[in-house]
Amino acid sequence: MTAPPDPRAGWGLPAPGALPRTAAPEPLVTRVLAPNPSPMTLDGTNTYLVGEPGSGQAVVVDPGPDDPAHLSAVHEALTARDARVVAVLVTHHHGDHAEAAQPWGRHFDAPVAAATAAVAGPRGRVLVPGERLRLAGTTLQVVPTPGHTADHLAFRLDSGAVLVGDHVLGRGTSVVTHPEGDVLAYLASLRRLHDLGPAALYCGHGPELTVDPGAVVEYYLAHRAYREEQLLAALTGGPRSVTELVAQVYAAVPRAVWPAAAQSTRATLAKLAVEGRVEPAGDDAVRLA
Repeated sequence: MTAPPDPRAGWGLPAPGALPRTAAPEPLVTRVLAPNPSPMTLDGTNTYLVGEPGSGQAVVVDPGPDDPAHLSAVHEALTARDARVVAVLVTHHHGDHAEAAQPWGRHFDAPVAAATAAVAGPRGRVLVPGERLRLAGTTLQVVPTPGHTADHLAFRLDSGAVLVGDHVLGRGTSVVTHPEGDVLAYLASLRRLHDLGPAALYCGHGPELTVDPGAVVEYYLAHRAYREEQLLAALTGGPRSVTELVAQVYAAVPRAVWPAAAQSTRATLAKLAVEGRVEPAGDDAVRLA
């Protein structure tokens, strides 16, 4: 087995920890980096302001943590755009993306919209996959991308760029959470994203991907297939627990991310079980079917 090559390796992307606090990857979009770096959030959560220049309006996508310094930075970016917030959109319910959604909705007196009422709040709006939101002088298409979580959404812009949340990361690969995540759904969502022909991928964590976004999505698909091959190969030696499989398959990955790797491993084993390729072997172990 050979690991698929990551096309981003030669793109000259910012090194970990070097992502600018604020950037404008295109006229429609300003990115503001939240101060919550970690092994899972990379440099921190990317909050996006979307709106037609000169419209005087902006949509906040993934406000992130409810942090005063982050809110202040977003206010500075809004001032630079001469814009006020007209809506807050959320890609999924994880706290590093959604914690500030309802507080900021109240702060900006703007409606919150997400895939579930729990995230949108009592005054919010539940989004319908495929609908087109005409806001801030532009249009955002709601693209269903379940897999990382069941409620995950992406937003396609008029420019062809897609705000992908945690579906694709600027560096590394995304986690399919367990038990709410679903690898089969995740793979279908990757193919749906690829079929959009994205002009750019604006990720929930890490740098923007603008050189060849389609190649990154193809790499993600190949990477998932590679992990499946590794797990099946590891099980040829007999039953293994999830802990043993993670230690073997992710041996070259920092231990700080092994808990997340365990989630993706469980989600992948669930897919393989549905396909009849593995089966339970007791005590959190599985074996080849």
